[in-house]
Amino acid sequence: MNLAPVDLLVIGLYLSASLFIGFWVSRKASQNIQSYFLGGNKLPWYYLGLSNASGQFDISGTMWMVYLLFIYGLKSVYIPWLWPAFNQVFLMVFLSIWLRRSGVMTGAEWIRFRFGEGRGAELSHLVIVAFALLVVLGYLAYGFVGIGKFAAAFMPWQLSADVHTNEILYGLILTAVTAVYVVKGGMFGVVLTEVMQFVIMTVACIAIGVIAMVQVSPEMLEAAVPEGWFSMGFGRTLALDWSGILESANQRIVEDGWSLFSVFFMLVLLKGILQSIAGPAPNYDMQRILSARTPVEAAKMSWLVSLVLLFPRYMMITGLTILALVFFMGDLRAMGAAVDFEQILPFALANYVPAGLLGLVIAGLLATFMSTFAATTNSAPAYVVNDIYKRYFNPNGSQKTYVRMSYLVSVTFVVLGTAIGLFAPSLNDIILWIVSALYGGYTAANILKWYWWRMNGFGYFYGMLAGLLVAIPLMFTDLSPLYAFPALFGLCVVASIAGSLLTKPDDMETLKRFYFKTRPWGFWRPVHEALEESHPGLRRNGDCLRDMVNCTVGIFWHTALTAAPIFLVIRRWPEFFVATAVVVVTSLFLWRNWYVLMRNDPDAAVEDAEASEGGRRALTSA
Repeated sequence: MNLAPVDLLVIGLYLSASLFIGFWVSRKASQNIQSYFLGGNKLPWYYLGLSNASGQFDISGTMWMVYLLFIYGLKSVYIPWLWPAFNQVFLMVFLSIWLRRSGVMTGAEWIRFRFGEGRGAELSHLVIVAFALLVVLGYLAYGFVGIGKFAAAFMPWQLSADVHTNEILYGLILTAVTAVYVVKGGMFGVVLTEVMQFVIMTVACIAIGVIAMVQVSPEMLEAAVPEGWFSMGFGRTLALDWSGILESANQRIVEDGWSLFSVFFMLVLLKGILQSIAGPAPNYDMQRILSARTPVEAAKMSWLVSLVLLFPRYMMITGLTILALVFFMGDLRAMGAAVDFEQILPFALANYVPAGLLGLVIAGLLATFMSTFAATTNSAPAYVVNDIYKRYFNPNGSQKTYVRMSYLVSVTFVVLGTAIGLFAPSLNDIILWIVSALYGGYTAANILKWYWWRMNGFGYFYGMLAGLLVAIPLMFTDLSPLYAFPALFGLCVVASIAGSLLTKPDDMETLKRFYFKTRPWGFWRPVHEALEESHPGLRRNGDCLRDMVNCTVGIFWHTALTAAPIFLVIRRWPEFFVATAVVVVTSLFLWRNWYVLMRNDPDAAVEDAEASEGGRRALTSA
C-alpha cells in the first residue's frame, strides 16, 4: 500500500510523541513504586477514564467486532457480552467504590487485605498472581496477533515476501516501540499517552463513520445483507441465512456455534452477570480503579469509560463494516472456504479513506494497539515486583531497585507474550479462551469473596486452582469454552465452598477490618455482629436491591449506547431515535438513583440519610 507523504508524517509524529511522553514523565514515574504503578493516586478520574477507554479500544478487538457486525448484523451488540462488555456498569454502580476503599496497590495485595496473612491467604495470593500473569500473557499475545495483521496490510514497506512473516516482523517492531514508553513512563506515561491516543482515535472514528455514511446508501446496504441483519430481535435460532450472498458466512456461524442464538444469549447474559458481580480481573482495569484518588472518583471513572468509548468506537466499527459489505464482497467470495474476515478492516481503510486523513486514521488505530498493550504491560510488574519480589525476596530494597526490576519484568513479559502470539491460531480463538475459559475459572471464587463471610483463603485457593486446571487444557481442545462455562463454574463453586467449610474460618479481626472498611452487602451477619461490640449502631449496607436495579437499568443504557451509533451510520433513523431516547431516560434514572447517592465513606450515606430524615421531621413538626 502506498501512503502519501503527509500520512507518513502524521504516523511518524504520533509515534515520536508517544515516546517523548514516556521519557518526559519517567523521572516522576520512577520516584517510587506507588508512582510507577498507580501514578501516586494523584491522577484525576477523567484522565483515568479516558485512559481506560483508550486501553479497551484495541485494534484486535476492533477487528473482531467488525467481523461480528459483518456476519451477525445488529444482533452482534450482544456478542461482546462474552467479555462481558457491560461489566463497567457493575463497576460504576458499586464495585469500584468497594475496591478503591481498600487502599491497596494490586489485586494480589487486595487478596491479603481480604484473607489476612495465614497459610490460606498465602496460597490465595500466589494463585491470583499466577492468574493475573496468565491474563497478561494472553492479552499480550492477542494484541500481537492483531497488530501484525494490521501493520502488514498498511505499512508501505514489505519487509518479507511471505505475508505471515511480514505480519510477524511488523508486530515485533511496533511491540518494541510500545514497550519502550511503557517501561520508562509507568502509570503516568501510560495514562498521559492514552489520553492523547483517545483524542486521535475519536477523530478517526467519527471520520470513518461519516465517510461510510457518504459512500454507502441505505439501499446499497439492504441489497448486500440477508433478511434479519438490521434487527436486534431473535427467536430460538439466529435466523440469518447468507445463502446466495456469501456462503462462507453461513459456515462461520456454524463454526462459532451460535446458531441457537436464544441459548447463546442466555448463556452470555448469565455468564456476564456472574463475572460482573465477581469484580474486575486483576488487569489494567483494576489498576485504573486502584489509581483513582477516591472511591467516588473510581466509580465516576468506570462510568466515563462506557460514556466516551462506545459511541465513537461503534461509528468506526459500523463504517468499516458497511464499506466492506458493499464493496469487498467479491473479494471475500473469491477467498472461498479460506476467507479471512479479519481482513475487512484493512480493506475498507485502504480503499475508502482519502490521503491525509488516512495517516490520522492509521495513527489512531496504532494507538488502539499501543494503548491496550501499554496498559497490559504496565500491570505485569505490579504483580511480580510488588507481590513476589518485594514480599518474598527483597522486602527492604530501595525504591530505585523496585523500579528497575519493574523495567526488567515488563520487558520479559513483552517477549513471552510475543512468543505466544507467534503460535496463536486466530484472534477469535484467543478471545474465546480468555473470556470464557480463563475468566470462567475466575468467576466462582471471586463472587464468594465479596458476598460470603465464611469464604476463606483456602476456599479461594481451591476454587481458583480448579478453574485454572480446567481452563488451560481447554486451549488445546475443540470444546467451546462458552458452552463449557456452566460446568466450569459449578466445579469452582463446589471447590470453593468445600475448601472453605473443611478448613477453619479466617481470623475474625481480618474479617472485621475488611468489612468495616469496604462495607459490602451480602452474607456478613456474624462479622457485623462482632463489629457492633466496638461500634454500637453500625449500619449494614442495605443497597443491594437498589444496586441491582441500577445495574439492570445500566445494562439497557450500555446496550442503547452501543446500538445508537450503528443505527446512525446505517441511517436507520427511527431506530436511532429510539436508542437515543433509551440512553436519555436511563441516564436520568441513574443520575437520580445512583450518581447523587455515591459516598467515599461507607458511613457517610447513613449520616446523610439520618440528616435528611431529621430535616423532614423538623419540617413536619413545624
